[in-house]
Amino acid sequence: MEEPLLKVEGLCRRFDISRPWLNRVLEGGERQFLTAVADVDIAINRGETFALVGESGSGKSTIARMIVGLLAPTSGQIIFDGTRLDGTDGSKMRALRKRFQMIFQDPFASLNPRWRVGDIIAEPIHRFGLLKGVAVSHRVGELLDTVGLSAGDADKFPHEFSGGQRQRIAIARALSSKPQFIVCDEPTSALDVSVQAQILNLMRDLQDEMGLTYLFISHDLSVVRHMATRIGVLYLGRLVETAESKTLFRSPDHPYTRMLLDAVPDLELSGRRRQQVDGEIPNPIDPPPGCAFHPRCPRVMDRCRIEVPKPVPTASGAAACFAVESVPSPALGGLAKVRS
Repeated sequence: MEEPLLKVEGLCRRFDISRPWLNRVLEGGERQFLTAVADVDIAINRGETFALVGESGSGKSTIARMIVGLLAPTSGQIIFDGTRLDGTDGSKMRALRKRFQMIFQDPFASLNPRWRVGDIIAEPIHRFGLLKGVAVSHRVGELLDTVGLSAGDADKFPHEFSGGQRQRIAIARALSSKPQFIVCDEPTSALDVSVQAQILNLMRDLQDEMGLTYLFISHDLSVVRHMATRIGVLYLGRLVETAESKTLFRSPDHPYTRMLLDAVPDLELSGRRRQQVDGEIPNPIDPPPGCAFHPRCPRVMDRCRIEVPKPVPTASGAAACFAVESVPSPALGGLAKVRS
């Protein structure tokens, strides 16, 4: 099989949220750490869309920022096209950096309001030395046409555009270095529903046309269902389930995934009752022992309160849950699921 374009192995990120040293000395108390991401493994194949979903605070955006280099991992490694991103020297990193880009959540904040649109889109072209002179202006015009705007919009400022148009500009900027991999951090959450559909369709068309690979971050399962090839479900910084999109929506293995899907409105009018998500995500500073989901889990057992479950293979991925066990079965290539 072809090697994944991106591999994340044992990725962890801890934040030091302790009070200042002098306060701890005078008032007593120890250092405090918040574990935002814990031991996450991901493999993203070329040309696919891998989505990360989960409630707010589950670590989705932290993972995205570590992958593109905006945050340094506490431990673990990120491998892009066979090269580890940590420890790579400046020249090699510069060559790799133009091959992956990021589309941020808020188009109102991610574009410099003092720059003209043409300068915003051309910045990566200049930074990586891809083109010079008039060729840069031609390339900017082509990119604006590609995302559904006009080449004449290059002379305007971001405040002259709507939210959807600004996100198109952000997409054009991401495409300007001719990347292979794009991290999309909730790219439509700040947009109206009708505009969301336009941006998502544009992103799918660009993926088909250019062979792009996406890491798609979202809390909206209806958007994920439309976009994703495979899905990873995060809970309190840990990856609790990965599966192909169709399989996950049809028959999820992890109780948390089932809880998320049961809360989605029944748009197909199948008669399925909508169920409210029980409980709240625990405090990440002081998470529960064992499986972090056990205080909310309808299938909790004694060992869930003590042990952290390891991922076990399922029909199309893996699930970190003691309620899912593996036994030999030829039908699933030597594995089958048994729910306790």
